[in-house]
Amino acid sequence: MPIVAQSTETTDWVSRFADEVIEESERRAPGKPVVVASGLSPSGPIHLGNLREVMTPHLVADEIRRRGHEVRHLISWDDYDRYRKVPNGVAGVDAGWAEHIGKPLTSVPAPAGSSYPNWAEHFKAPMAEALAALGVEFDGISQTAQYTSGVYREQILHAMRHRGDIDAVLDQYRTKKAPAKKQQKAVDEAELEAVEGSGAAAEDDGSAGSAGYFPYKPYCGGCGKDFTTVTAYDDDTTELSYTCDACGFTETVRLSEFNRGKLVWKVDWPMRWAYEGVVFEPSGVDHSSPGSSFQVGGEIVSIFGGERPIGPMYAFVGISGMAKMSSSKGGVPTPADALQIMEPQLLRWLYARRRPNQSFKIAFDQEIQRLYDEWDKLDAKVAAGSSLPADIAAHSRAVGTAAGELPRTPRPLPYRTLASVADITSGDQTQALRILSELDPADPLVSLDAVRPRLDKAEAWINTQVPAEQRTVVRDEPDAELLKSLDEQGRESLRLLRDGLADHWSLDGLSHLVYGVPKIQAGFSPDATPKELPPEIKTAQRAFFALLYHLLVGRDTGPRLPTLLLAVGQDRVRNLLGE
Repeated sequence: MPIVAQSTETTDWVSRFADEVIEESERRAPGKPVVVASGLSPSGPIHLGNLREVMTPHLVADEIRRRGHEVRHLISWDDYDRYRKVPNGVAGVDAGWAEHIGKPLTSVPAPAGSSYPNWAEHFKAPMAEALAALGVEFDGISQTAQYTSGVYREQILHAMRHRGDIDAVLDQYRTKKAPAKKQQKAVDEAELEAVEGSGAAAEDDGSAGSAGYFPYKPYCGGCGKDFTTVTAYDDDTTELSYTCDACGFTETVRLSEFNRGKLVWKVDWPMRWAYEGVVFEPSGVDHSSPGSSFQVGGEIVSIFGGERPIGPMYAFVGISGMAKMSSSKGGVPTPADALQIMEPQLLRWLYARRRPNQSFKIAFDQEIQRLYDEWDKLDAKVAAGSSLPADIAAHSRAVGTAAGELPRTPRPLPYRTLASVADITSGDQTQALRILSELDPADPLVSLDAVRPRLDKAEAWINTQVPAEQRTVVRDEPDAELLKSLDEQGRESLRLLRDGLADHWSLDGLSHLVYGVPKIQAGFSPDATPKELPPEIKTAQRAFFALLYHLLVGRDTGPRLPTLLLAVGQDRVRNLLGE
C-alpha cells in the first residue's frame, strides 16, 4: 500500500527540494513528467560515497511521487567512459589489465571468474541489486548503448558545429587555478568522494590541436582506445579524420554515420541535461568549484537549448571501520557490503536524515550497535506519536517509498543482542533459538524467522567485521585459581548471583540481578535508583562485571552480561562461577 506523505509544520530537506523541483519542472515543461538524474561509472566497485549521488535524487523523486506527480529518476551508467586505471584490491584482476587502459569500460574484459560479459556489467550488477533492495526505482541508461546506436548523433553534430562557442566557454576557465583536492583521512576514517568512480571524475574538456578544438573523441578503429587526435573535420560533409597516438592507426569517417566515439565529459554532461530535460541533479563538492564540470556545464547547456538542473552540492560520506573490505580504493565498502550487515531501512535513514551538504559516517565497527539503538528508539517514538516532524519524515522515507513499505523484521530485537547471540553461538541455530526464546518468558520467540533478516545482518557483521581476537569464547572449565583467590565479599557476590539465576532467567530479570548484587552487598535494595545510591556503587558494579567476564570468557569485557548469561545457560554458569 502506498505511503502517504506526512503533513508537517516543519518540512525536511527532501520536501523543500521537492517543492522547488515541481515548480521548476512546471516552468520548464508543463504537464510533462518530472525528470531527476544521477550518473554512475562502473569503473570499479561503486562505493557508498557514490550512493549519495543516487539517494539524494531518489528521495526527492519519491517525495514527488507521494504527491501524485509522475517522475522519472534517470541513472546514466557511464559505461562508455574510458578505462583509466587498474583498480587495487579487485579479485581476479592483475597488472595485465593495464593493456586495456583507454578502451570503453564495456570493451574491457570482466575480472577473471566473473559471469558478466565485460568490466562495466560486472560492477553495474551489484549496484543495481543493492538499489533494488533499497527500494530505489530508476530508469537505467547505458551510455554505451546511447552512443553506439546513434541516439546522440544530432547532438554530436551540433556540438561540432558549435565547437567554437564551446571552446570559448571552456577557455574562460582553463587559466584558472584548479581547487586543491581535499586531503583524505586514513583508511578507517576515509571520506568517500561520490565523484570518484563517475564520469565526472575526469573533468575532461577536450584539447585543441593544430586543427583546432574538437569536443568529440573517437575510439580508435585499430586498437579500440581513445588515444586519438582529430586532425580534420568538415562541417558540410561531416568527414572527420583522426590519428591514434597509441597504435598509429589513421581513419577518415563520416560523423553523420559513425558511432564509435563520444563527446568529452564537460560537453557530454550538459548535452544530456538538455536531451533528457533534467530538472534536478545533485553534484559533489568538486563539481561546485569554479571551472568544474557542473559550473561550466551550466553555460554550455544553453548551446544545446537546455538549462542546468537545480540541485545541491553534497558532502562526503565517511566510514568507521572497514575490516576485510576490498575495492578500487583498497578498502572502501560498497552498498552491497553495507546491506550485508544492516537492513535497508537503516541505510536509507542514514542518507535521509542528513541534508546533502552535511557529511556523515556509515559504521562498520561497534558504532553500528549504537546506530541501531538510535534507530529502534526513533521507531518506537514514531509509533507512539512523540517524534518531531522532521524525524517522522526521515523515518517515513527510511521504512518505505511511494510504492509501499520495504520488507522488515517482524520482531526487531536489539541488534546488539542479536550480534552477541551470533557471536556466542557461532551460527548454531538451535542454540540461538534457545537463547532468544528465553529473553522474554512472557512472550517467547518460537521461530528465528521472526527476527530475520536482522539476525542474519548481525551474524554477518560478527563474521566479517569483528576481528577474531574480539570474538567471545566461553571457558570450558572454571578458573580455579581466580576462584581460590577471591575474598569473602567476592565469593558472596557469586553466591548471590547463583542463587538468583532461576528466579531472574530473562533478559530484564538478569539485568536487574547483575546490577542488584553490588547494591545488596552495600546494604541497599536491589531496586534502588542511581539517585539513591552513593558513587561507590558504580565502582563496585564495574568490578563485579569484570569478575564475571573473567570467570566466563577469560577477559574483563564481552557481550552484555544478561545476554551472555542466557547464552551460557544456567547449569554452565553455575559451574563456571564455582558452585
